Amino acid sequence: MVDLTVVILTKNEEKNIEKCINSFRGIAKRFVVVDSFSTDSTKDICLKLGVDFYENKFIDYATQFNWALKNTNITTKWTMRMDADEELTPELAKEIEEKLPKLESDITGVILKRRVYFMGKWIKHGGVYPQLLLRIFRTGYGECEQKVMDEHIILKEGRTVTFKYDLIDNNTKRLEWWINKHNWYSNREVIDYFNLKEQIANEKVIKGNLFGGQAEMKRWLKNNIYLKAPLFRRAHWYFLYRYFFRLGFLDGKEGLIYHFLQGYWYRFLVDAKIYECMITGKKITNQGELNEKIIKN
Repeated sequence: MVDLTVVILTKNEEKNIEKCINSFRGIAKRFVVVDSFSTDSTKDICLKLGVDFYENKFIDYATQFNWALKNTNITTKWTMRMDADEELTPELAKEIEEKLPKLESDITGVILKRRVYFMGKWIKHGGVYPQLLLRIFRTGYGECEQKVMDEHIILKEGRTVTFKYDLIDNNTKRLEWWINKHNWYSNREVIDYFNLKEQIANEKVIKGNLFGGQAEMKRWLKNNIYLKAPLFRRAHWYFLYRYFFRLGFLDGKEGLIYHFLQGYWYRFLVDAKIYECMITGKKITNQGELNEKIIKN
């Protein structure tokens, strides 16, 4: 068993949480679930599985995750961030078990490769795979950066290593839920857009690095290219880039749906909301957690 605590944030994850925890195959010493008052059977499932279950009001992901780090008495050498709809491949579970205890002391973070499934299909193209994410860190050395959107784990010091095998993102909820979630995400994107504009004007933005890691490169491209591109046109250009130049069409019908909805419809929706804010003079404020009262899983 690895000296590892896995932290999972939940809200109505009865369809995903058990397969997430079971995918570790008993290698993690402790699981911490921080729930934002689910109305389904998430809590019952977690208690049945014997995980440490906490409830805390949701403000945003970064605040909730950092609350977990500070308030759940994590004493293991390593901490891992997981989403409830994610799971380990058997190969990654074995790799964590074998490699994590043997890492050199100056390595404080582990980057994992994530593959995304959509409507049951692995989305391999369009720049979607692999997503490189810092998900494991020495306890006390990592925290979630305080951003409205695209928040990542950042290290206070030390260097990272990348493991070979994959983490899987395979949410089993319906397409209707996915659309509702991305409508919610779009509000966060709008807030982030105006925040970035203000930070750039005040020269306080985290600039990223075109030649750095994947997260740093994406941040540089977003701040320096996408953010400055014309509204509406950029959604069109982005979809063409993903679907044709990055070979998204090779992902079949599921890929067409995913790349169109995530790479065009979602981006166009964000721009429409930005435009609405501009012409009305009204801003979108942080709307809290995803409202699932209308959308049934």
